[in-house]
Amino acid sequence: CSRDVAAVQAAMQLLLALAAASAALVPSETVPFKHGHRASPRALLVAQAPAAASAALIATPLAGYDGAVAAGVKKANMPVNKIFLLSILSGVHIAFGAFLMVSVGGACPGLAATNPGLQKMIFGAFGLPFGLMMTLVTGAELFTGNTALVTAAVLEGKASLPQLLKSWIVSFSGNFVGSLFMAAMVTAGGTLVGGGASVGIAAAKSGLSFKAALVRGILCNWLVCMAVYMASFCKDLGGKMVAIWFPISAFAALGLEHSVANMFLIPLGMMNGAAVSPATFLLKNLLPVTLGNIIGGAICVATAFSLAYGKRAE
Repeated sequence: CSRDVAAVQAAMQLLLALAAASAALVPSETVPFKHGHRASPRALLVAQAPAAASAALIATPLAGYDGAVAAGVKKANMPVNKIFLLSILSGVHIAFGAFLMVSVGGACPGLAATNPGLQKMIFGAFGLPFGLMMTLVTGAELFTGNTALVTAAVLEGKASLPQLLKSWIVSFSGNFVGSLFMAAMVTAGGTLVGGGASVGIAAAKSGLSFKAALVRGILCNWLVCMAVYMASFCKDLGGKMVAIWFPISAFAALGLEHSVANMFLIPLGMMNGAAVSPATFLLKNLLPVTLGNIIGGAICVATAFSLAYGKRAE
């Protein structure tokens, strides 16, 4: 047990060091060089300080909301074939994150028995944050994020309801395809013997009541969309990583329900012997979780910030 704790502490120190290193990579403006004049190192530092201080690496709340709306408009205007391709990629990204999550945090049965809080921290910290990071940095299309961004564009009158439905339906479908592809690939690869923790996870998720799955879906996508929303404020990769890591690791550690992650986790468990039928997966988990995710993104995030910073606030 002491060795497990020491290993976790070392891993957390590494994560903090990486975050600090990312934050240190702050771009600064080039200092003009005058011919014949040799500036001292101190003079260069003094000259760079105002430029570095004035270069905003994160938007203000109002400007950030406007930027999120602009991103929603771009997504709303995207053609169907492009949304579908990018959403397949996002499904793969989230599945990679969930794959790592069950491979690391899901493979600590001894720790789960002796220190469940620490095991949940590991479960949340390693996996899904990097899946969302791949999606946001590459511009892929994630259904759960679109429930906030495209909804915000509609609320501000810059996108239509048909565009909203196009974005939601096509990104959901593409995410499902990418997730199922990854579930099949992981099963074929055999790196998770017998499906690993996915078998128990699939059974537990499919055994939730409709109400519990719905509420967990609301809470989950509230956090996911806050990660997407805050990451859109950030101008550098380090800032985006921090904005993503905390909310996403939190929802995983808290045991909340994400429809796209479940599109991978539950089929992976089913492919490896979980006693879950397709109908049970679709009706008892994916349906209520998806509805909850829509409420969390469209109402708890998009509508709330529209009332605060959008045209309704004027």
